[in-house]
Amino acid sequence: MSLNRLIFPYFLLVFLILSGFASSQTLPKEEVDALRAVATALKKSNWNFSVDPCDVTSSDGSWRNLTVTKLFLDVVTCNCSSTVCHVTSIVLKAQDLQGYLPKEFAQLPFLQEIDLSRNYLNGSIPPEWGTLPLVNLSLLANRISGSIPKEIGNITTLKELILESNQISGKVPPELGNLQNLERIRISDNQFTGTIPDFIQNWTKLNKLAIQASGLVGPIPSAIGSLVKLIDLIISDLYGPSSPFPPVQNMTSLRTLVLRNSNLTGELPSYLGSITTLKTLDLSFNKLSGPIPATYGALSIVDNVYYTGNMLSGEVPSWMVDITDKISNVSCLSNYKCPKTFYGLHINCGGTELTVNGTKFDADIWDRGIFYDSRNGWVSSNTGNFLDDERSAPTGALLWTNTSELKIAEPLLYTHARLSAISLTYYALCLGKGNYTVNLHFAEIMFSDNETYSSLGRRFFDIYIQGKLEVKDFDIVNEAKGAGRAVIKSFPVMITNGKLEIRLYWAGKGTQAIPTRGVYGSLISAVSVDPNFIPPDEPGTGSYTCKVVGAVVASMVFLVLLIGVILWWRGCFRPRSQMEKDFKNLDFQISSFSLKQIKVATDNFDPANKIGEGGFGPVHKGKLTDGTVIAVKQLSAKSNQGNREFLNEIGMISALQHPHLVKLYGCCVEGGQLLLIYEYLVNNSLARALFGPRESQIWLDWPIRQKICVGIAKGLAFLHEESRLKIVHRDIKATNVLLDKELNPKISDFGLAKLYDDENTHMSTRVAGTYGYMAPEYAMRGHLTDKVDVYSFGVVALEIVHGGSNTTSRSKVSPFYLLDWVHFLWEQNKLMEVVDPRLGTDYNREEAMKMINIGILCTRQVPSDRPSMSTVVSMLEGHSAVDVEKLLEASFRKDEESLRSMKKHYALMEMTNVTDQTKTFDGPFTLSSSSTANAGDLYPVKLDSAYWNSRN
Repeated sequence: MSLNRLIFPYFLLVFLILSGFASSQTLPKEEVDALRAVATALKKSNWNFSVDPCDVTSSDGSWRNLTVTKLFLDVVTCNCSSTVCHVTSIVLKAQDLQGYLPKEFAQLPFLQEIDLSRNYLNGSIPPEWGTLPLVNLSLLANRISGSIPKEIGNITTLKELILESNQISGKVPPELGNLQNLERIRISDNQFTGTIPDFIQNWTKLNKLAIQASGLVGPIPSAIGSLVKLIDLIISDLYGPSSPFPPVQNMTSLRTLVLRNSNLTGELPSYLGSITTLKTLDLSFNKLSGPIPATYGALSIVDNVYYTGNMLSGEVPSWMVDITDKISNVSCLSNYKCPKTFYGLHINCGGTELTVNGTKFDADIWDRGIFYDSRNGWVSSNTGNFLDDERSAPTGALLWTNTSELKIAEPLLYTHARLSAISLTYYALCLGKGNYTVNLHFAEIMFSDNETYSSLGRRFFDIYIQGKLEVKDFDIVNEAKGAGRAVIKSFPVMITNGKLEIRLYWAGKGTQAIPTRGVYGSLISAVSVDPNFIPPDEPGTGSYTCKVVGAVVASMVFLVLLIGVILWWRGCFRPRSQMEKDFKNLDFQISSFSLKQIKVATDNFDPANKIGEGGFGPVHKGKLTDGTVIAVKQLSAKSNQGNREFLNEIGMISALQHPHLVKLYGCCVEGGQLLLIYEYLVNNSLARALFGPRESQIWLDWPIRQKICVGIAKGLAFLHEESRLKIVHRDIKATNVLLDKELNPKISDFGLAKLYDDENTHMSTRVAGTYGYMAPEYAMRGHLTDKVDVYSFGVVALEIVHGGSNTTSRSKVSPFYLLDWVHFLWEQNKLMEVVDPRLGTDYNREEAMKMINIGILCTRQVPSDRPSMSTVVSMLEGHSAVDVEKLLEASFRKDEESLRSMKKHYALMEMTNVTDQTKTFDGPFTLSSSSTANAGDLYPVKLDSAYWNSRN
């Protein structure tokens, strides 16, 4: 008993000492404070500072989330001695961080690893990091900008530097030559300037070097030969002078050698055959000449060899023919035997066979990169190997299946896609002679449209048709205005020898590690080639001809019945043959929706979904089953002009695709309904944003106003000069300019657009437009040219600067209007008073004056004095100066007689009830804001007169 009493105190003492040691293993307050600052900068909200970040026994997982994959790590690691802990590693991969790079990392003096890969971080690399003992630094796939600070060259402990897929610019600082312990460096997909520096010869421990589409130019320095420990050497897309093949003969451990598109000249070096470790050799798209050396036959374990795009000569070596299962090799097409003559081509790229709107699309699910014969008159070739591929694609590295929501009206064709690491070519070999239209269908289904790292992906590739470069650096997301959205590129071709070649080529540009490594190259959803003529019957097939005749007769009967029902329902007595002719003459490039689809989308046209009332009927908001939000313009059955305007609008819009025109998804002609289905623009109209009711206004700062003005100008320039049809809109106004979620402008309402010829500009048809925006020659004489739209644009431009409507009185006593007021201030040399006072001083005075002057030039009374819209775009973007001489010639007093004539003209129209005017004519011709024949704004603004009278 006494012995136990003696021993127990000693055990208690030992326990207390050990407990004291355990409890003293804590992180210093300075490092805790640093972590708090880091969390604030990164917007890392889930770190729990109520527990010790270094306590591995804690059940709290905010500091060490070990349940995720290696692509989504969230771990803070400490090194603890007997008394103290220090943070040594912070790995936050793919955590959707949206902050900036914190300089406070420098306050963690024992930090050896920073990995912030695949987030949404911005800012530049802090020079303070140069004091850290870093071993690994990865900022892969973020939004980092600025240059590499020279202080990074002080981190001589650095072994891995990953800056790939950012927006880093400037030259590579020479101080980086001090990093003699580097083993891996990847700086691809940035915006560097200058040449590849000679000091890379100092990185003698390097085993991986990746410089693809970095912005650096050639030549490849001969100093690269010092890097004898390289395993992966990847350089591509170097511009600048040509250079000989770099000296890589001493790199005997090379596994990957990629020198694609690097401006190399001369013959292939024979010594490459002695580097027997090579598994990938890509020398494509250089200027290499001569034969393929026989020594290359020793490359027995090679998986991929690419020589395309060079000037090589001689026969294909027998050893290459023997390993065609490993090497991309397109079979000779000259001996291809056609099963029959085809008059079209339809391929569901990357997907199975399916039928869309009555057209069968062939399956294309071959997941290997070599030659593929469809046995249906077309073949394909897919060359290239995705390097560092981390993907687990559903059906193979060359195919992809969408797993997110598609914002597409008809998503079937866009659910799957075919990918290519270098070059994807489709050959149609059996087409009949004639003119065709090639339609290439694209939708980006590998990137996202949200504020995460996967939205930072950038894909660029070139499109060749019949060997001719048609589109350079094609960007699906930019063309489609977002990921998960469809875009179709169309190309006319003439087939004379039965052959058509469609090639997509990746030139090394864009990101290569978003959302994972190995995501780059071209991507396509479908190919359709349609004849611009009626194909002949196949000879000797009488039954086929009978079927065709039967189908035509059945279609005509159905069409006649459909038109009859529509005419009966609308009470319209238009001749049936004319209506049939209207439908037949339409060149539809849009989808046809069923009435059932639209009723489901709009909840059977629920009044709660009504967003406006146009001249022909209401406009409803709807949502298709695939999630696409739409605006449905429902033409009123009471309007006898509805059918004609409907057909006119279909014909016009289906031919027009532009970023600043409202996209028409499709139409519906069923059950007595005439419907147009548009994209829905979430921010309504420019009029509502600028000067609608206060609760619906949107704050538009000066840069946004500039962007809107330029966008409208570009849209009109397209209509007037770039479209294959010359089109005058005739009703440009603030309510016909809609704004998307990024406040990009899109011109709406083409129901009043008219084709015109240069030799026939005086229109005898009814004048249609909105008074207050109409040019005088058009309003009074019906004289229609593109300068009518220029005038209307000038009014809108002044409204954008001023922030108020052209038809808004500025005084309760004196009825001044915007154009009158601008004219007055111009003569008083006080034009800056036009600027919206809500902007305060937060705008560029020079740019504001330029926009006002352009508005004045565009609203000149004489049409020939107004600039073209392409000239307006050039002036707005600063590519050409505003015509000062014409501006100085402008004497508004000289136009008083013209203004009086306009005023008299409008007053006469009011007296005879020709128009439905809503304002009086106390001022010049710009007073009225009503429209004589408005086809209906998508989102019309119903202005409260009491509100307008209260504005100053």
